[in-house]
Amino acid sequence: MKQYLLALDQGTTSSRAIIFDRHGQTLAKAAREFTQYFPREGWVEHDATEIFESQLAVAREALAKSGLSPADIAAIGITNQRETTIVWEKATGKPICPAIVWQCRRTEEACASLRRSGAADLIREKTGLAIDPYFSATKLAWILQNVPGARERAKRGELLFGTVDCWLIYNLTEGRVHATDPSNAARTMLFNIHTLTWDEELLQLFDIPAAMLPEVRPSAGSFGETTLLGASIPIAGVAGDQQAALFGQCCFAPGSVKNTYGTGGFLLMNTGSQPVASKGGLLTTVGWQIGHEVSYVLEGSVFICGAAIQWLRDGLGILPTAAESEALAASVPDTGGVYFVPAFVGLGTPYWDPRARGTIVGLSRGTTKAHLVRATLEAMAYQTVDVVDAMRQDAGLDVPLLRVDGGATANNLLLSLQSDLLGLPILRPATVETTALGAAYLAGLSVGVFESKEEIATLSRTDRIFEPTLPEGDRAARLAKWRRAVKAAIYFGSGEI
Repeated sequence: MKQYLLALDQGTTSSRAIIFDRHGQTLAKAAREFTQYFPREGWVEHDATEIFESQLAVAREALAKSGLSPADIAAIGITNQRETTIVWEKATGKPICPAIVWQCRRTEEACASLRRSGAADLIREKTGLAIDPYFSATKLAWILQNVPGARERAKRGELLFGTVDCWLIYNLTEGRVHATDPSNAARTMLFNIHTLTWDEELLQLFDIPAAMLPEVRPSAGSFGETTLLGASIPIAGVAGDQQAALFGQCCFAPGSVKNTYGTGGFLLMNTGSQPVASKGGLLTTVGWQIGHEVSYVLEGSVFICGAAIQWLRDGLGILPTAAESEALAASVPDTGGVYFVPAFVGLGTPYWDPRARGTIVGLSRGTTKAHLVRATLEAMAYQTVDVVDAMRQDAGLDVPLLRVDGGATANNLLLSLQSDLLGLPILRPATVETTALGAAYLAGLSVGVFESKEEIATLSRTDRIFEPTLPEGDRAARLAKWRRAVKAAIYFGSGEI
């Protein structure tokens, strides 16, 4: 039996490819950043063609580095930035406009109008989601309304819609397969998470022709084959990036939790075979589907996490590289009273306020760039605490520890701060590429490289556990000041005097 799995990890700022063996060990990897477009304030776009080309290039590069033949690859797993919306011509496969990225806020007014119309309860009941520009439905409706001729062409069956996984599958199979999985479909605000089907009532609400939509297939299942890498390789696993990371962390039991520190921060809890409705600003969504078995999750979404470090590097120029944030932040004992709320594109869980904007409070003449960098790391941790608190209340489950992954987990100071501010142990796995690993595991399950989730769980390895040392009184006082800073960001964005 073939022993190797190729994971395609298409993220918000880069495309990555990693080859794993059947023990979950990395053989080779490659990565390539691609262009971010900001045509107006609050707008974020990608070139969908560049996304695919960069993803194909790193897949070829990883294969070349591994020394393997394409014929040695048992299957491909795909994981992707979610909610990002692409519309392309069925006849040519060419996008009709730039991809609208999950971070884009151009549909804020459309979302506000939906809320005023009383649609929030209907949408939450069917999809588990809050009305927000984050999700795909209003982005797709915007394209149909604003790209000349798009709605008429869509009604004639000439246009196709897909999230990034769907776009990659379509191109890898050279137009033969137009499909997605439930974890991605559930992020569109068009998918009924109870019936696991596109919802006709929601399609009518957003005026979206059903013919545009992809087929929804199990996350561990058949998505066609690609010959673009030099051999016929099945595409056998698909999951949105956060669900893939949960799977890669082996969070198979209800109550298990992970947090991914990427461009954004995403905390997910496995709630088992039944969806759990949230009263605390969390999202209820699909984790994955294997055969007829569906696992649901509660999710908290922090829009700006690692992107705040990128802003310090690229926007302010106070960091030569993101990796140097740890040493600079560690050069001061605390933030000097500075709190930074990185609400560049609004606030996600548990606030869901699209008008909030980035706010720094507590500045003094003694504030240095080291204090600001440390405040940025603390902001990543504080936002996670807000989500965990909401999750505990909603699920009624104890959280004994937090599993973490993503590029920022290489920062030991961040994880120490997270443990202190959360008051919980933080477990960092030996393989932090858990998003790609989850996609590989799903593909491996589909083609028989792994027999079961139980077998996969035996492969999990721990790198380090961070234990809290901050006294509870200090923790509570700092959290109280953080929440005052959040109120300031919300107040400023509201425009109220």
